[in-house]
Order: sequence, then structure tokens, then C-alpha cells
Amino acid sequence: MKSDMIINIKKVSIHKKMPDDTSYNSISSEHVTHLSSHFKVPGQYIEITALEHNIVPERYVRNMKMFSAKDQSALLKSRVSVVGLGGLGGALIEMLARTGVGNLNLIDGDIFEDSNLNRQFLSTHSLLETVKTEAAVKRIAEINSSIVVQGYSEYLDEKNAPGLIDHSDVVVDCLDSIPSRFLLERTSKSLGSPLVSGAVAGTSGHVTSIFPKDPGLKLIYSESEDSPQKGAEASLGCLTQAVTLIAALETSEVVKIILKRGSLLRNKLFIVDLMDNTMDVLDLI
Repeated sequence: MKSDMIINIKKVSIHKKMPDDTSYNSISSEHVTHLSSHFKVPGQYIEITALEHNIVPERYVRNMKMFSAKDQSALLKSRVSVVGLGGLGGALIEMLARTGVGNLNLIDGDIFEDSNLNRQFLSTHSLLETVKTEAAVKRIAEINSSIVVQGYSEYLDEKNAPGLIDHSDVVVDCLDSIPSRFLLERTSKSLGSPLVSGAVAGTSGHVTSIFPKDPGLKLIYSESEDSPQKGAEASLGCLTQAVTLIAALETSEVVKIILKRGSLLRNKLFIVDLMDNTMDVLDLI
């Protein structure tokens, strides 16, 4: 079957040029969808096969000056679990889908309400009272139909956490409860998965990356039994510009972890305050 698939991919590919006049062979999103249906395989499989033969899926062509074909394939083969689909999670999954992370595992037991409309990209008037995972799965399909996406309308707890995030290349913390963050960290460490954690309060926020052997969240919040239920967001609120920036920083960490490139925020805390236009990276150890 794969040989037939390769023949068909080459048949529908066309020769194009990038904005800097670099030549490349391209396959359109429409053709990817058609071949996915014809061969009964996920679209990401068609795209990976195309990349293996130096044919760039057109949806990723603007990635290709920063990513190699091997990089894009690695992203398409990766699995990322996102816990929390509110402000951070909603913006983050949009960016991961557009970047081409091939398998998204989305977890949140909440529904949309009016107070979400100021910052949560997935929320609209028509989706109030809708389960967030349902909106997330639909949105991802609209952005990138090649992605395999699973949604779980559940709140994370000690019992379900291991099953929900198992087999993840990266886990992303988009939660607003500090005890839940510690639970997610414990579970990620037990499964051997790196965790990217972000938080927002008012116009400020922070991001860090935690690997299984790292001290992690206790360097930020002290020990879990001493930490409050909620962070500063409870008293400062959260503005959309801060939410979107922190989500972008989390996305960047996810991509760097998958590609094993760049400088990670491991044992470091990236802190930003948009009101004062300050950014800093603190060493946690």
C-alpha cells in the first residue's frame, strides 16, 4: 500500500517557490485529505510520507525555513497531552495544531461560561454551557484535519491521571489550581514525560519546563502540602494579552523538547510582566 501511496503523493505534488525563490515540491491540504480518505490512514501519515520524499505539505511551508523535513516529521509523529482548555490551553492547542504536532490529547472537565469570553479563544456566545473538550476537538479539526485528536471531558484526579496522559512525549500544564499542578507533575514524572507548566495573573505570568528528575514545582510554590488552592490569578484576574503570550512560550518549550533543539527553561523560570514591560529568566537551582 505504501508504494501506491508514494506514487499518488508524487502524482499530485506540484513544483513551487518560497518567498525567497527557493524551489520545493508541494502537496496541498486538499490532496492530503483526499489521500487520507482513499488509503484510510490519518492525514499525518500522508504528510510524513510526503516529507520523507522531499515533498512539503503546503500547510507547513512557512515552517520550513526554521524546521527541516525531519523536524516536521518529528512533530507530526509526536503526542502532546494538554491539561486545561481555558485561556492557556485554548490558545496553546491552536498553536500546536498550526505547527503540526500530530497527536493531541486534550483533557478538561469544564464548560464555557460568560467570564471566559475575555481570554479563552475557544469560547464564543454560541458555545456557552458547551463542554470545553468538544469545542477543542472541533476547532482542531477545522484548523488541521491531519491531526489525530482525543478529548476527555474529565477533571484530573489521582485515579484517572496516569491513564489520561500516558504515552505522551510532552505534557502541558494549563491548569489554574496549584494542587492540580502538583498532581500533574507527580503523574508526568512517574510516566517519564517532560512537563511544561505555565501560569498567568493579571498582566504577568511565568513558564518552566520540568523533566522527571528535576525538583520542579516545589521550587516555585514550595511543597505541595503548603501551597494555596489558587495562585495570584484569583486576586488579579487574567488579561488576554498575558494569557496569549504565556501560551506562546509554552508552545515554544513543547516544540523545543520534541525537536531536542534550543535552550529549554529547565530549572529556570521565565517571568514576564506586560504592564512594566519586563522579562526575566530566573535560575531555580
